[in-house]
Amino acid sequence: MKLISWNVNGLRAVLRKNFLEFLAAENPDILCLQETKAGPDDVETLWPSAYTTYWNTAEKKGYSGTVIFTRTRPLKVSNGLGAEEHDREGRVLTAEYEDFHLVNVYVPNSQRELARLPYRLRWDVAFRNYLIRISKSKPVVVCGDFNVAHTEIDLANPKSNVRNHGFTVEERAGFTELVKAGFIDTFREFESGGGHYTWWSPMMGARARNVGWRIDYFLISAGLRPRLARAFIQPKVTGSDHCPVGIELS
Repeated sequence: MKLISWNVNGLRAVLRKNFLEFLAAENPDILCLQETKAGPDDVETLWPSAYTTYWNTAEKKGYSGTVIFTRTRPLKVSNGLGAEEHDREGRVLTAEYEDFHLVNVYVPNSQRELARLPYRLRWDVAFRNYLIRISKSKPVVVCGDFNVAHTEIDLANPKSNVRNHGFTVEERAGFTELVKAGFIDTFREFESGGGHYTWWSPMMGARARNVGWRIDYFLISAGLRPRLARAFIQPKVTGSDHCPVGIELS
């Protein structure tokens, strides 16, 4: 089973570039998108008939949003965390399958000057508690844009970004708590070195120079580790300031 996650930074924009070609070439069983900035009524596209789509859109038009493309219809799909404070921006979309829960997430950015850091920290606790709760019934696969580089090898310039959004001590600690709760960073099961990134600033040719951050992840419950055959990043896929990431489960 092949699962891919991609922050497309605007689904309508990436549709004008390479999205349908990418989907056809990769042919994933499940595709999770973040920062769609659109709902199903905003996109005049006939999706490939093999996929069913499920959407969670933000109350604010043209902002945030998540969607799942899936070949197998889930047993159940739900939006949000069940808390009004966190469920207005279309950031969490959960699909329950026979043997696992799939959670597609677009974690809030703490923003420049860390204006939204206090909210981000509340979010981290609520999201972690949600994952722990649903994992009591079935293992969890959670993927998306977590808006944090976990360790120093997850970004090109750690020293100069210590107090910048996405690399604060608090945000990194929040990710560590997910790991402590039993969720495995799949990419690090196969690759221990640096230089592997999923987001690049559009400024100063950062992508061409590979000056980036790894902030997009697939995490899995420990019980799924025996089924994890591969984890990968696709930096050559353009169309967004993020690139796709993925896993294969046996």
